[in-house]
Amino acid sequence: MKYYVDAKVGQTGDGCQEKPFKTIGEAAALAVAGDEVIVAPGLYREWVNPVNGGTEDKRIVYKSEVPLGAHITGAEKLGDWTVYGGAGSKVYTARVSNKIFGDYNPYTSPVCGDWFIPSAAAHTGDVFLNGKSMYEVGSVAEVEAGEVSVPSWDHEFSTYKWHAEQDEATDETVFYANFQGKDPNNEDVEITVRQACFYPKEEGRGYITLSGFKVSKAATQWAPPTAYQEGMIGPHWSKGWIIEDCEVFEAKCSGISLGKYLQPQNDNKWLKWKYKDGAQTERDCICQAQREGWSKATIGSHIIRRCNIHDCGQTGIVGHLGGVFSLVEDCHIHHINNKQNLAGCEIGGIKMHAAIDCIYRRNVIHDCTRGMWLDWQAQGTRVTQNLFYNNTIPKEYNQNPESMVGCAEDLFIEVSHGPTLVDNNIFLSDRALKLATQGVALVHNIIYGGICAVGLGTNNGAPTKPSPRYTPYHVPHQTEIAGFMTILHGDNKIYNNIFVQQPLRPALKQGMEHNLANKNDWDDGNILAGTFVYEKFPTFDVWNKQFEGYCGQGAPTTDKYYAELPVWAGGNLYLNGARPMSKEKEPDALVVEGGETVTFAVEEDGINSRLKTNLYDVIATAGVEPACKLLHTDDIMMAFEPEQKYENPDGSPITFDTDYFGKKRGEKVLPGPFVDGTR
Repeated sequence: MKYYVDAKVGQTGDGCQEKPFKTIGEAAALAVAGDEVIVAPGLYREWVNPVNGGTEDKRIVYKSEVPLGAHITGAEKLGDWTVYGGAGSKVYTARVSNKIFGDYNPYTSPVCGDWFIPSAAAHTGDVFLNGKSMYEVGSVAEVEAGEVSVPSWDHEFSTYKWHAEQDEATDETVFYANFQGKDPNNEDVEITVRQACFYPKEEGRGYITLSGFKVSKAATQWAPPTAYQEGMIGPHWSKGWIIEDCEVFEAKCSGISLGKYLQPQNDNKWLKWKYKDGAQTERDCICQAQREGWSKATIGSHIIRRCNIHDCGQTGIVGHLGGVFSLVEDCHIHHINNKQNLAGCEIGGIKMHAAIDCIYRRNVIHDCTRGMWLDWQAQGTRVTQNLFYNNTIPKEYNQNPESMVGCAEDLFIEVSHGPTLVDNNIFLSDRALKLATQGVALVHNIIYGGICAVGLGTNNGAPTKPSPRYTPYHVPHQTEIAGFMTILHGDNKIYNNIFVQQPLRPALKQGMEHNLANKNDWDDGNILAGTFVYEKFPTFDVWNKQFEGYCGQGAPTTDKYYAELPVWAGGNLYLNGARPMSKEKEPDALVVEGGETVTFAVEEDGINSRLKTNLYDVIATAGVEPACKLLHTDDIMMAFEPEQKYENPDGSPITFDTDYFGKKRGEKVLPGPFVDGTR
């Protein structure tokens, strides 16, 4: 059955084409497996709660009749602003009855949760001027001052401040806002009033498609892996959703959540109970989920494709446990956490825990304070054919102590055992990869930046006690836990990549030198390109010799079961002074010295990003021949701890014969993500 919705009708109908419903929620209360909800262009101020789910062969489809014509928003207009203060004041005030919020007032609900750093005033609500969120401060005086927020990526707009207070006598929320000379009564001013926009209130509403909508401005809460993870859009612990061709923007915290369900006795337990460390409560969450039905049969297998996700405070896409076996492809994810008003360890264009058998391909991720962060249980995960650039802090204009400590990168893989396959990508940020992990294969990438935190970042930071983080690994291609282990480091395979050193930004060079001098156990801040960061790791032959002779009970005590694992490398090209590790010799490594400097630039037209480089001119001038080996799954040593190969989610082998653009490689193979220098 088809239901029709049109916000512009004067009176709601019965959902037929001639008498459409006025709200999407009316259709969502009725739609069942096999139904389609067609939504006319217009603005829909509602939280759509799909009451029912579909089935694998009979989905429920919600479709915008005109691509991006239907706009679901969690915001309401706020008018009747009056000048606050004396003549010439830039500050206005307005009131709203708290009845508009129902049982959840975003302006009395602070952003909070495990791994959140409350460094500035932050409630889940926001004030928007002409569609753009203003900057919350903690007092009316700060609103009046209207000072630049130094960490922000947008200094000019960061002077647009707001603050909210409660008038208990009238049960109203009172807003104060600095509009910098604009009259808000002549502008589009909105406030967030709803926690979500398209999100089932109950678990298990699977096999739903959301296609072609704009979705914006929800009062989402901080979404760490140890909590119920809210999103402006999300399947809420179910299976088989498709979110496609949508524009998703201005969520307070997370735009799309493929996240964890509510565990009432283990929700933000680190923050609330305090006696167990966050890593321990996360392990508890994972084991509890497995006991309570987390499996491939019931959870995950979602698809997010061709979405434009931007200007969210914490993440564009977030998830833990609920995003297993999922695909994210052809998305444009950008300008995440640029306000820098939210701080903590759960921020990124994509921040995913337990990305088991997930594929992230052909995405463009840029201008985020961290591009993609795969944290814990990145097993069977593949990151392929993506373009990453300008994912970094601080900028030259917004350097500050907080951002200097937490410098970011294109791709961060943390405390996982693998196998995590990273192939045919372009990494252009100063810190290309942060690999505080093991079991990663880097194959056919351009890496125009440093690999940082090698051998670091896997302890919990106790100053005088051992505090290694031990994390789970799983039965291959399943959610069942096979075991737990600390990170030994190494077990990485680095083949057929192009490493290029880019000019060193002074602020990041200073941060690197500071971290090295102070022996920072979390991050060395490295921005120097090449595999030299693996210099101390053994080859397989050296590592293997430790195990010659008798092993087992009665054998001499040994460190060999806790020593660094080997690292493999071959077929890599080094340019602009990028350096190989000494164990990687020609012809396994080709170092081009002197000659023209390789440069990269990304040209944007508002929709597409185009890479401009002289790389292949330099390669031709240097006489680099296509002499790399065409690689297959069986050419790459399996990930050590789970004993799993670098293979497809269905267990079939991979031949690395397809480049960034989908062109086929022949038997003569160049390093890097392109068959040659042409499209």
